[in-house]
Amino acid sequence: MRNTDGPRTPARPRGRRTIRSAAGLALACAAVAALTGCSIEDASCGGDEYGVIAVGSTGSACVPKDEEPPKGYARYPEGKEPKRVGDKWDVYWETHTVDEKGAIIKAPDDK
Repeated sequence: MRNTDGPRTPARPRGRRTIRSAAGLALACAAVAALTGCSIEDASCGGDEYGVIAVGSTGSACVPKDEEPPKGYARYPEGKEPKRVGDKWDVYWETHTVDEKGAIIKAPDDK
C-alpha cells in the first residue's frame, strides 16, 4: 500500500505522530489542571477584568479593569467579590444584591 501522506520530513511528520503529540499535550494540560485544583474555565472573570453586579437583581457581568461599571451595575462590596464559579461569594450573590446606594439587600423573587 502506498503512503499518501507525502514525504516525511521534520517539517511534515506523519499524521499519527502529530495526533499523538496533540493528545499528549491535552493529557498533560488536564493533569496540571487536576493537580492545581483549578482551571481558567472556573474563573468568574478573565485576568484583565473584574466582576460587577446588577443593581437590584442577581445579574452580573465582567468589565475591563481600566473601565468603570456600566450603568445599572456596581462593583461588589470590598472583600465580597466572587473569584470562581461556585465559590462562597458566587453562591451568596445568587440570593442577594445591592441597591442604588450600594447597600446589600435580599434579591427580589423572580417568580
